[in-house]
Amino acid sequence: MKSTLVKRCVVGTAGHVDHGKTRLVQALTGVDCDRWEEEKRRGITIDLGFASMIEDGWQIGFVDVPGHERFVRNALAGLGGIQMMALVVAADEGVMPQTMEHLAICSLLRIPAGVAVLSKTDLVPPDLLELAQMELEETLADTPFAEAPILPVSSETGAGLERLRETLVRLAGQAAPIDRHSKLPARLPIDRAFHLKGLGVLVTGTLARGTIATGDELDVLPSGARARVRSIEVHGKGRERAEAGERTSLQLSGVGLEDVARGHELTAPGVYRTTSSLLVSCRLLASAPEAIQGSCSVRLHVGAAQRVGKLRPLVPDRLEPGGEAFAEVRLEEPLVAIRGDRFVIRRPSPQTTLGGGEVLDSAWRHRRGRALGTTIDALTAGAAEAAVQWAADGREAGLATLELALRLGVVHDDAASVLAGAVQEGRLLRAGPGRFVTAATVREVSRRARRLVEAHFAADRLSRGMPKAELVRRLLGAHAADLAPAYLNWAGQGAADKAIAVEGELVTLPGRAGELTEIESKLARAIVDGFEKQGLTPGPPEELCRNLGAKPQVYRGVMRYLVERGRLARLPNGLVLAAGALEQFRGDLLATGWDTFTVAEFKDRFGLTRKWAIPLLEHLDRQRLTRREGDRRRVLRPRG
Repeated sequence: MKSTLVKRCVVGTAGHVDHGKTRLVQALTGVDCDRWEEEKRRGITIDLGFASMIEDGWQIGFVDVPGHERFVRNALAGLGGIQMMALVVAADEGVMPQTMEHLAICSLLRIPAGVAVLSKTDLVPPDLLELAQMELEETLADTPFAEAPILPVSSETGAGLERLRETLVRLAGQAAPIDRHSKLPARLPIDRAFHLKGLGVLVTGTLARGTIATGDELDVLPSGARARVRSIEVHGKGRERAEAGERTSLQLSGVGLEDVARGHELTAPGVYRTTSSLLVSCRLLASAPEAIQGSCSVRLHVGAAQRVGKLRPLVPDRLEPGGEAFAEVRLEEPLVAIRGDRFVIRRPSPQTTLGGGEVLDSAWRHRRGRALGTTIDALTAGAAEAAVQWAADGREAGLATLELALRLGVVHDDAASVLAGAVQEGRLLRAGPGRFVTAATVREVSRRARRLVEAHFAADRLSRGMPKAELVRRLLGAHAADLAPAYLNWAGQGAADKAIAVEGELVTLPGRAGELTEIESKLARAIVDGFEKQGLTPGPPEELCRNLGAKPQVYRGVMRYLVERGRLARLPNGLVLAAGALEQFRGDLLATGWDTFTVAEFKDRFGLTRKWAIPLLEHLDRQRLTRREGDRRRVLRPRG
């Protein structure tokens, strides 16, 4: 049967050491999952084992996880990617400590379906088998697997195996569908990495999302390496493509064994990223030894990764055994995590499973007071509400479509759809290509823009306006400067409530006209007269200020007013002339009859020093009255 026609489900075995998990998988699939010599010698599974069977149109893959307490870390690596639990309890021993811990972990990971297997039934009489079944029913009663079928099985005699196969197929159809996961960006948590001579680096894991094909390039996180897929195997058979939900082995090129390890992830390029700060919803097991208040050292498990860090309850600020709280987690080293990921926390020493839950925000920034409650409410309400909250967190820069895709772990189009819906509902505004901000941010930026322009005019009453570039720099900074057109447009909209008015490269206040007072008008006339009398070579402006007895600050303001309105002209080096003198000079130049001239001829004809000649010529060039041609300048006469 072609693989594309087979429906897939991954089952993880769970249970106490030596309760027959590996032997059960071998009886169902014919594959011995104890690969290592030490495992065979000691009779226990130390690392993860994999096998599969095809039954009634289903490919049932098995992840055989170790049951010994010392190997719970390896068990967590295997349980993170499965859709069904097979809890194995030996009928001759009953429920044991690792049975309880594995069951708790499966509950915390919200594995969608489960079956309980009473193994080794050939070793007990019927009355003891009945007692073992009753005990197992009581154990499951207070868990999400209370309705799970309990099936007696003997791997030695084959009794009950056929019924177990039928049950696995039936439950596979009820487990959470993984078809939608196939459309998401590829994500494969690595639970084994090794090197084989002649083949190079190989990794295995359950493909949690997307598809991977030979030739694909994938990010290796958190190492940051880039790997290329040379070949693919799914349960020992070569394939061109692996799909979500399949146990997958990849042969990689472009990386060394030092670049990949258990806990790393192979992901679609540029889609996922690492984090060291999480907001989570956490439930503490009723069996937890004590409440958590303040920061608590934990070992966090997400997928196949584990990291040491600190967990601190936020709302409420004390997490009781059996209770739930929103908490922040700060990790010593980064890992890959996205919103919606399930996790388990264990106490580092002595090692005990404490609880687990769900990641709400993988780029968490700490908040206090009312902002904390508001943020948590938003992040627990849905993807759109989270997007609006993250846009608010971004302030002037808002939220980019790519950023939302990274935080949700979805493809760009899905993130764009979430944002488009929020815009349609009026909860977000589009500030530029792929960038979105909240209406509250727009209102705040408009208020600050008006305050900045008002402060500018308070300091310089006669200014025509605040330079737009200066306003943008002070208002938005470098992080949001590219959104300036949108913000300035929003701030200038409205009939009665416009905050600012943009006039070319200047920003002013709506309806404002900076007019001179009577005293300033008198000073302005005196300044223009003074410059006109001095012709093309006036003295320093400060000298005229002293001669007129004007206050320097008022004088400078009136000077700028006259320049802005064209009554004075400022040359490229800052020298100032009367506009009338400059206009007369233009006429004198045209009257010379020159077609071209040198700087020396220009200086001699108009009696100018180089200090004035060069700025005047540069001014003429800019006004397109002359054009430089080598060492000469050509006079550009008006046509007609």
